[in-house]
Amino acid sequence: MDTVSLNKFRDNLENFLMQIVNRNEPLKVTRRIGEAFVVLSANDWQREQETLHVLQNQDLMQQIADSLKIHNHS
Repeated sequence: MDTVSLNKFRDNLENFLMQIVNRNEPLKVTRRIGEAFVVLSANDWQREQETLHVLQNQDLMQQIADSLKIHNHS
């Protein structure tokens, strides 16, 4: 993940946003005072949410594990 200062991010906002969307990569923005933050596209955020949903669903994770066992033994 690329990292940029808040001042540089603010000065080049449109360019960084295009980069984030086109590359499908988040950007970490650092601040002199306070915590850094991460900017990502809406599509990337949605994919992260879907992944978290799958990982938190124990029944679905068990089905995936069972399928892998069957696939690996055939």
